[in-house]
Amino acid sequence: MRILSWNINGVRTLPQYHPWNTFTSFQGILEHLKADIICFQEMKTSRSSLPRCVALPDDFEAFFSFPQNKGGYSGVAVYADSRTVTPLRAEEGLSGILQPKPPLTSDDRISRSYPCAHEIELMPDEHGSTPSDFAALEAEGRALIVDFGLFVLINVYCPNETSDARLPFKINFHIMLQDRVRKLMNEGREVVVVGDINICATPLDHCDGHLASNTATFYDHPARAWFHGWLSPIGCMTDAVRTFWPGRKGMYTCWNMKISARETNYGTRVDYILVTPGMLPWIKHGDIQPSLRGSDHCPIYIDLHDEITTDAGERLFLRDVLPMDGKREDPPRLAARLWEEYSGKQTLLSTFFGKGNKLRSPSNSPLSSLSPTPDTQLPREHSDAAQPDHTQPVVVIPPPTHPSLSSRKSVCTSTNQILPSSLHSNPISSRQTAPPPSFAKRKSSDNAAKKVPKKLKGSQSKLSSFFAQPSVSPPCSQEISSGDVTDHRDYIESDYQLALELSASPENSLPQGLLASAMPSASQSKAAWSQLMAPVQPPICLVHGEPAKEHTVNKPGPNKGKTFFLCSRPVGPGYDKGKSERLREEVDHRYRCNFFKWTSDVRREAKDKSSTS
Repeated sequence: MRILSWNINGVRTLPQYHPWNTFTSFQGILEHLKADIICFQEMKTSRSSLPRCVALPDDFEAFFSFPQNKGGYSGVAVYADSRTVTPLRAEEGLSGILQPKPPLTSDDRISRSYPCAHEIELMPDEHGSTPSDFAALEAEGRALIVDFGLFVLINVYCPNETSDARLPFKINFHIMLQDRVRKLMNEGREVVVVGDINICATPLDHCDGHLASNTATFYDHPARAWFHGWLSPIGCMTDAVRTFWPGRKGMYTCWNMKISARETNYGTRVDYILVTPGMLPWIKHGDIQPSLRGSDHCPIYIDLHDEITTDAGERLFLRDVLPMDGKREDPPRLAARLWEEYSGKQTLLSTFFGKGNKLRSPSNSPLSSLSPTPDTQLPREHSDAAQPDHTQPVVVIPPPTHPSLSSRKSVCTSTNQILPSSLHSNPISSRQTAPPPSFAKRKSSDNAAKKVPKKLKGSQSKLSSFFAQPSVSPPCSQEISSGDVTDHRDYIESDYQLALELSASPENSLPQGLLASAMPSASQSKAAWSQLMAPVQPPICLVHGEPAKEHTVNKPGPNKGKTFFLCSRPVGPGYDKGKSERLREEVDHRYRCNFFKWTSDVRREAKDKSSTS
């Protein structure tokens, strides 16, 4: 049996990568992972936007925990293959305060006792106040607990320390997790904790951990100090994967994709499978799977023995201590197939629309339903585009065919004065009396439709109206003959005629010699355009003497959208972060140096160089 854990960084983005984009269903993705219990972190979705194929795979029992207030953020999931393993109970969160409706009974609960905020020592925030409960810690959908009989599985996505103010939240979540494991162990249960802990356990688990400046102060960080005390030999939890690779270097599970750190394996190990001492005899093997792409993390797993022999000589079989009775008729209350929207008791909005009204998706992707949508991305800015008002008829009178500028202007200025009286009637009544369009008449009207000019909005003017000479508007009784209306030219053609008129007028004519001198030659125009549209030549890195690589600022702020050049070499252990972040004696020049230059500065220097030469 295999237990696998993976921070997928969004269930909707995973099918966009190979090989996941080759599967026609989410069931295929789960089967390709070849695990009996699959734990995902950072689902980044909500219950309302979760596709049915993700919530109800054919051969898996699914459990989810979503954030309460933030859509497209955090979230964890557990999938249990119903053909090989049977979950007995399931709970959301670590403190027991997250309950379904109606709440879980004592028989549905996994344990009898839960962590209490007043019983453990929590870290105060920046204002010196200590949380009185775990409501805030449990509001982000970071934990699921599933009872499998032989062990209790806890799937967690621990908070990251994005700022100093976030540190107390992170530490208090770890303390709550530790206390829940302790209470389960006091009840005689074995525990398996999997997921993204967001802490490096030892210097061996950090890409810069071998540097002297980091080794000396590695455990000074409060989170690392806590984790170090929870792991064996000091604490009760064992790092299962590391036990099979005690001295292995570069066994990282997370990389910074913005700086292409995965290419040189410049990462950290923050994903773990931790077990209590009673589970150690069952563990057969453990490792990471860095070859599987689709996220900034890679999967980790452990395999269990089919049978073990105890110290007393007793043989125990996994099938006897782990329920494997197939798909149960009464799964745990938290199972997704018991949700109201899938039980047939709740009417969905989609049921009000017949199958004949459904539109076929233009996407050819086999999992196009999992593509990112604006309501599941966080954060996402949006703006409402102005929509045209279709309640009032828009009538555009075409211009006459005369080349005269004065007549052209008179038509443009008198448009509002010559509308037929029928157009001022109620538009609703006119639509009610108009006959519906007939498909049989479509062919006969095609030729007439080709002659109809392009309609412009009332606020849109022709190009020729900006060059027309002023004229006096005709009286309201002036009419345009039907021949002028039907025998008009397209607006683009009229603008072309206007250009010919302007070029032929005496006031715009220039002497032939002066005109020739004013117009640049073809070679000069080509050179000017080539210089204007030519890409910026990358500058040369001062350390390596290699062309730099251009990047774009994506961080919100005054520089967002600007481009700059960095050293083109990849990052790696000891790459030059700058004098303020990296000691000079620890810099490894095989990797990226601290070369930086704005593209605007490069362009300016090139322009100055060409002007002086």
